[in-house]
Amino acid sequence: MKTSYIIRIARRIFAALCVMLISTPIPLQASITFSLVKGTLTGKVTDKATSQPIPGATVYIAELKSGASTNADGIYSITNLPQIKILVQVKSLGYKTQLETVDLALITEKNFELEPAITEVNEIVITGMSKNTEIKRSPVPIVVIDQKFLQQNLGTNIIDDISHVPGVNAVSTGPNVSKPFIRGLGYNRVLTLFDGVRQEGQQWGDEHGIEVDEYGVDRIEIIKGPASLTYGSDALAGVVNLIPPNPAVPGSILGEFFNNYQSNNHLIGNSLMLAGNENGFAWRIRASHKMATSYENKIDGRVYGTGFNETDASAFIGLNKEWGYSHLNFTLYDDLQEIPDGSRDSLTRKFTKQITEADTIRPIVSDKELNQYQINTLHQHVQHYRVSSSNTIILGESKLEVGAGFQESIRREYNHPQAPDVPGLYLELQTFSYDLKYHFPEWKGLETTLGVNGMFQQNINKGTEFIIPDYKEFDMGPFLFLRKSFNKLDLSGGLRYDNRSFANSGMYVKPDPVTGFDTQVHLPDTAGAAHPFSDYKHTFNGFSYSAGATYIFTDNFSLKANIARGYRAPNISEISANGVHPGTNIYQIGNPDFKPEFSLQEDIGFFMNTKHVSASIEIFNNNISNYIYDQKLLSKAGKDSVIVSGNQTFQYEAVNAQLYGGEFSIDLHPHPFDWLHFENSVSVIYALNKGNSGVQIPDDARYLPFIPPLHTRSELLAEFKKKFKHISSTYLQLGVEYYARQDRAFTAYNTETPTPDYTLINAGVGTTLTNSNGTTLFRISVQGNNLGDVAYQSHLSRLKYFEPYPGNGSGHSGIYNMGRNISVKLVIPFDIRKPKA
Repeated sequence: MKTSYIIRIARRIFAALCVMLISTPIPLQASITFSLVKGTLTGKVTDKATSQPIPGATVYIAELKSGASTNADGIYSITNLPQIKILVQVKSLGYKTQLETVDLALITEKNFELEPAITEVNEIVITGMSKNTEIKRSPVPIVVIDQKFLQQNLGTNIIDDISHVPGVNAVSTGPNVSKPFIRGLGYNRVLTLFDGVRQEGQQWGDEHGIEVDEYGVDRIEIIKGPASLTYGSDALAGVVNLIPPNPAVPGSILGEFFNNYQSNNHLIGNSLMLAGNENGFAWRIRASHKMATSYENKIDGRVYGTGFNETDASAFIGLNKEWGYSHLNFTLYDDLQEIPDGSRDSLTRKFTKQITEADTIRPIVSDKELNQYQINTLHQHVQHYRVSSSNTIILGESKLEVGAGFQESIRREYNHPQAPDVPGLYLELQTFSYDLKYHFPEWKGLETTLGVNGMFQQNINKGTEFIIPDYKEFDMGPFLFLRKSFNKLDLSGGLRYDNRSFANSGMYVKPDPVTGFDTQVHLPDTAGAAHPFSDYKHTFNGFSYSAGATYIFTDNFSLKANIARGYRAPNISEISANGVHPGTNIYQIGNPDFKPEFSLQEDIGFFMNTKHVSASIEIFNNNISNYIYDQKLLSKAGKDSVIVSGNQTFQYEAVNAQLYGGEFSIDLHPHPFDWLHFENSVSVIYALNKGNSGVQIPDDARYLPFIPPLHTRSELLAEFKKKFKHISSTYLQLGVEYYARQDRAFTAYNTETPTPDYTLINAGVGTTLTNSNGTTLFRISVQGNNLGDVAYQSHLSRLKYFEPYPGNGSGHSGIYNMGRNISVKLVIPFDIRKPKA
């Protein structure tokens, strides 16, 4: 990357900031002085009914990432605080979370009285808003998943964990490869964040998972709808923000050991974490590892090519002072992931494996290979490295947030059986992301935020097979966000303009004279070379906006409404793909004439939380122009079009589309059986292909592909919070999930097939063991998924279509999902040093 190009980028960012600051009518006098006066906040947390102190309660200030825990007398103390107005959150197990705005310039002592709670609805959210906000006051549809939910639900990866949430699903290619779908939209339409930093790792690919250590995630926030206003392109359908644990409380050094075993694929997972905080200097380190053999079901037996071996590490250091905070994060992800191809013996339907480049003979896979942890010769090696910094500087009554991150994704797919050390697909993706926000002082109750964020990205090919070319892109998007509260009414919204400069390089390819594999060549050595990719440059741009309102009728009833326009520039595969995508059995063709997608989504939701019932109903309507989707290409004879033998040919198309539906949930917890919850939810999505102007849509193409069916979930949950000798926080759960038959499939060109309905039964039990002093020794839980060992295929499973013999006479086609799976989780927390009382 040339120095002049970097200078041009810096000038554009600086110019955008200057325009934003100059154009605002709000006075800036208070915004140029650092807040250097140290503040403290101390007090006591008690039970409102009994006035007894609550030990172990957490008093946390999310905007400053600083907090403290109460001692045995319910006393807390937080130091190194700026003297500003700030939202304080107080939490304790079994109590309603209390949120209160405290002016630290006037108040140094604050007591809190907590009330017992049956359900938790008063959470703080940090995703997609200008400031940390109460979830019940945000008009944007947001779901919060806490550590308790993650502990009580069984998934084989972090995205599977959230697929239990109404309106959220996962497209999967086996147990360790899942991508989030929100209300029927996924891939580059859902932006995944880790601790607020966008996750970049070839997310356009079907078989590419999320490169995040699931054991390092403490909390997840999900935006169900366009979030382009604050995040730009790739947030057209929503955001999944994976959030690590909060920094340790001052004066402490603590740790945690986590172990997980799953019976179906013999998964063994371990994670060790240490964290500390001394006088505002916080740190945390974590190392994790998990490995698994091939999973099994009663139709396929063990599914060859679905084992994995994943190693993760992370580190965090941070400084919290009266002027704000500065935090630095490091993560490492290294995954060896086998590649299933579905090949079978035509008579026995046992899985076979490729052993030669010509692939003329395939032996049957032995039972030993199916049950071993050793990774197969044909596999992916995915590495992801990230360093990111988040900083908040208090400037009088205003605040400046500065975030930056650099990450490198290295993806190698080894698909040459006679040259196992030579990767076929070899992509190196480097991304630098930036995020600046300036929060002005409140002006007559109006909160105003100006910001700009984006990224510079470049991708390089180093393999022997090429599906996409080398490319570079630069994104920049300035935005304005406003929010104002009128007692019971909250209004918020804003406007953004995005610009993406994109360029991919032409490529010449010819066989290497030594290895015989294709390799890139450059002038003047291009004579006789293939030319799969031409030079291409384009600038994509567009406006996005959001406007919403929340009306709080009472503490128990609220109404939310929001309208948002989303924007998404086409990804590299949609524009430029031209080749075999290893691991997918697909030859992919892109289209350089695509325009950006724009969505317009309307949301309305009603929420109720009473002593006996908690319920919500949310409905949405989403119209998308230039919706890009993948469809199979047929020959003139109506058969599958084959460019490369053994691979189906797919080509991207663009149409107008409409998606609508909603989610309903209800939790019954009638008094005096407050410990018992009967939780129910249902979600449904309709997705219509509207075609283009003047084009008649045939019946078999009237629905969009990869749309989840109607999904219901019922769960009976008993939580016993009272301590019995050394046992506390015990729970029992029994759940039933039903997925309806999905007939609304894109059956044109044999792209999709309908999927039968199925019902899964899940159950779990867990408890906490303490010593005589009440200190937790360990937490243990046992969960079981698909206890009836049902043979089923998710409509969003790509393995459903991995079938070399469609008319095999067995009544089964493709690969089925995982059968019965029992998981045991053990968490051992330990304190090396506790904060002084």
